[in-house]
Amino acid sequence: MNLGRQLFQQVTQQVTDHVTQQFAERVSARVVTRVVAAVAGVAAGAAVAAAGVAALLGTRKGDEQLQAQWDNMARYRYAHRGLHDNDTAAPENSLAAFRAAREAGYGSELDVHLTADKQLAVIHDSALERVTGEPGTVEHHTMEQLGQLRIFGSEQTVPRFGAVLDLYQNAGWGAVPPLIVEVKTSEDDVAPLMERVMAELDAHSVPYCVESFDPRVLRWLRAQRPEVMRGQLSEDYARSGAQANTGRLLGFALTNLLFNGLTRPDFIAYCVQDLGKLAPNIACGPLGGHLVTWTVRSMEQLEETEARGGISIFEGILPDPSRATEVAAAEPETTAADSASAEAEAAASEAAPEPEAVQRP
Repeated sequence: MNLGRQLFQQVTQQVTDHVTQQFAERVSARVVTRVVAAVAGVAAGAAVAAAGVAALLGTRKGDEQLQAQWDNMARYRYAHRGLHDNDTAAPENSLAAFRAAREAGYGSELDVHLTADKQLAVIHDSALERVTGEPGTVEHHTMEQLGQLRIFGSEQTVPRFGAVLDLYQNAGWGAVPPLIVEVKTSEDDVAPLMERVMAELDAHSVPYCVESFDPRVLRWLRAQRPEVMRGQLSEDYARSGAQANTGRLLGFALTNLLFNGLTRPDFIAYCVQDLGKLAPNIACGPLGGHLVTWTVRSMEQLEETEARGGISIFEGILPDPSRATEVAAAEPETTAADSASAEAEAAASEAAPEPEAVQRP
């Protein structure tokens, strides 16, 4: 609304000045009044539109504790599904990949599903074929069954979520890098899935945030666990082909973050290929949301994200584990009194003998 008021004041003043100065002799006062009223209507409409955009795309802000969590998370870079290579002994979402990331000092992004026996498995796809070569889905297998399936033919098997948390928590050296936990829903399992996810996270001392493509996850967190940092994952559903699964209307809404009004995410995790879309630039620009990009595969993409204050989830590159850029401390503003005091000190120092050495604090 402040933007709308400013627009109203500026446009109204400009039109009034222009009309009265240039056309006062030819345009009646009644016409001037009508012109200004029309401009006021346009400005009021703009204010309503701005408020509507904020209501639809807005993110949560103003929470100092969550801001501190974000500041800590922004110190790190995040390995996509662990520091993995599917042609090696450390394939995606394996304990070996997460161990490699932890040893290198990276945070990790990982994917969590609810199994048939209500346990939590770390694997990206619901369908098992691509990762394990086996038919069926995660949701129709028990954790014991999944724990016997090899990932990309390696010695690594599908891990429990708790085992990954144990690995990060109990590594025994250095600060614990955060985890970005992506929650993968299936049909109507949101509540039991989230209850299990949060119970596991509560049982460990690992910094984390939670993200999902499914706005229902963020809605659950907003209602049940508002202290947890939550993020909305998205992309251009038409470009990626995901719209074939969601349908055109829902794909459009998800692409353009139209559920933000219900979920109020703390950050937007958007596909780095689709950052030209208007919605993430509004949500993470004027509306003050934080930005996470995925999947970053070049240093140029990583640097562009960080230049915007964002976090990168990377794959196929090996950046420094912590952020390369350091924020310099701001110089205090110099006032007239400060200048006068400095001049007096300078005059006094010229009169005094110079010491042999000066130890600055």
